Amino acid sequence: MEDEQKVVLFEKTPIPKAVLIMSVPTIVSSLVMVIYNLADTYFVGMVNDPIQNAAVALAAPVLLAFNAVNNLFGIGSSSMMSRALGSKDYDTVYRSSAFGFYCSLFCGVIFSLLFTVFRQPLFLILGADAKTVAATGEYLKWTVTCGAVPAILNVVLAYLVRAEGASFHASVGTMSGCLLNIVLDPIFILPWGLNMGAAGAGLATFLSNCVACLYFLALLYRKRENTCVCIRPSMFRPKLSTVVSICGVGVPAAIQNLLNVTGMTVLNNFTSSYGSDAVAAMGIAQKINMVPMYIALGLSQGIMPLISYNYASGNRDRMKNTFRFSSRISISFLLLITFCYYSGSEFFIRLFMRNESIIAYGSSFLHGLCLALPFLCMDFLAVGVFQACGMGRKSLVFAVLRKIVLEIPALYILNFLFPLYGLAFAQLAAEAVLATAAVLVLVRLFRKLT
Repeated sequence: MEDEQKVVLFEKTPIPKAVLIMSVPTIVSSLVMVIYNLADTYFVGMVNDPIQNAAVALAAPVLLAFNAVNNLFGIGSSSMMSRALGSKDYDTVYRSSAFGFYCSLFCGVIFSLLFTVFRQPLFLILGADAKTVAATGEYLKWTVTCGAVPAILNVVLAYLVRAEGASFHASVGTMSGCLLNIVLDPIFILPWGLNMGAAGAGLATFLSNCVACLYFLALLYRKRENTCVCIRPSMFRPKLSTVVSICGVGVPAAIQNLLNVTGMTVLNNFTSSYGSDAVAAMGIAQKINMVPMYIALGLSQGIMPLISYNYASGNRDRMKNTFRFSSRISISFLLLITFCYYSGSEFFIRLFMRNESIIAYGSSFLHGLCLALPFLCMDFLAVGVFQACGMGRKSLVFAVLRKIVLEIPALYILNFLFPLYGLAFAQLAAEAVLATAAVLVLVRLFRKLT
């Protein structure tokens, strides 16, 4: 099935306008997602209990691990869909979307079961101690035991919908859950409501993800006659070549995320040795830093269908110009944000917690984290190009370099040289090297595509 509007968007719309159409809804939904993450931290912080705040921070690697499945079947299937659209192979588009949907559903169930069975040893790995283990367990009960399936499925569905150019609908689905979460958080967390603390934040997240899933399922039912996203069980029979292509992009993306989880777990374990105030401060600084980081990520994800389609259709000049336009916008914006965060770090931390010890820690942590943003932007864009073009091996190499070779060793070295405060600068050290490598690889790649 060929939708003329999609063809016009991918092939004929001026590049700045096409980038805006695809990226602005994605960036807005990313911002709303960050705001809902910040809402957990903000409202839990209003309880003024560092243990509750530390529980949310310690649980973050587990929730981040969901993205391994999201990346495997969301990025992998959506990249295959967009490339198949570019080559007018609609049967592959249908089968790729069905494969992504049912595999993510199955993995969500497995994720929930594995966590429930092995939760006690997992708490030790996360760095939870006798003070924080109960609150961490309550938060994860709702977000993982009950919530793994809707949390994974709504993100994968957003990827699949965005792959055919419906960026607006993908973003509305994501935002519907996020906005509901922001509304429910104070009701479930604060003393004037249900007074559940961190557990209330987890329950709000679970209910919100369920609503987002329902939105996407209703959307696909309503558009069933004119959408390329197919979740009919009969189409869950992809060709071997399609599965290999999906996994060729998705597996490296999943490994990249698992390495991110590993890096965050190492960081949390280092930080937890300095007490719950340091853990809470690092969690707050990371959440604040996520706002511009997710904007950059939203831009790179928004342009992926444009890159994929034009790469597969042979319009390499349009593909390269899309990347160049996007990189200029993203880097300029992140340089401005870095200046604002560095100069106003104490102000931003104080918005979330009025504990002077946490403010002092968090201000120093935010200095190190924000300096990595402009370099991180180039990493996102480069990996986005590799994923969009089916070059999973290159994205895997970058993931291994980023965490195993650069960032995790930097955590050990900087914590030894500058105890606690050096931890926040490990990402900067890694991303500065990686951004340089990204520029060199992209220049070489684009020369080959001329």
